[in-house]
Amino acid sequence: MPKRVDHDERRTQIAEALIQVAGRQGLHAVGMRDVAAEAGVSLRLVQYYFQTKEKLLFHGLQHLTDRFTARVGARLAAAGRDPGPRATIEALLLASLPTDEEGRTFHLLYSSYSILSVTDEALAAQPFIDNPDAAENALTGLIQQAQETGRADAGADARTEAISLLAMTATMGTSILVGQRTPEAATAALQYHLDRIFNSSQTAPTTRCVAQELKGELT
Repeated sequence: MPKRVDHDERRTQIAEALIQVAGRQGLHAVGMRDVAAEAGVSLRLVQYYFQTKEKLLFHGLQHLTDRFTARVGARLAAAGRDPGPRATIEALLLASLPTDEEGRTFHLLYSSYSILSVTDEALAAQPFIDNPDAAENALTGLIQQAQETGRADAGADARTEAISLLAMTATMGTSILVGQRTPEAATAALQYHLDRIFNSSQTAPTTRCVAQELKGELT
């Protein structure tokens, strides 16, 4: 009796191969033949599951986003049962910095996909993040929560602060990739801006975990 093929498992295998190859060579240089070789399968099989390179990239980066969501969840869990708005924001932002191989791969491929989609209509037609404002909305809500309980600067504009933190983190991530600054220096800069927004002397209030919410909006 022929062995039953788990198609989801096979797609995941190919997606992992894409991430590995793209992390080494760059997203722009990856071909379906490269991914097939990395996965240890035939080119025909990759083409069977993903008819075009664009569909392969789209699925692979959706898979990478799932991995990033799990990374955020792990950092939130490590922060404790009730980490509070500041610790939650810190976990979200630090998870996106390329301070280890997983973070490096996510930042590199996410940035590459965004740049490629500017000139590639096929990629632009299917952005792999359904709600690009998910992180901004989450940070804004957390800052507002802290303001309401006197644990953040009441005069700050929560939305603008959220936008600024995300933009700064993205830029610092790139600066780490190119060797302009160390992960420690980037983390210190992030802490400086969080100190400016939040009242660190106050006890952190209870806050809900946002990992599942982000998962629903990012994928």
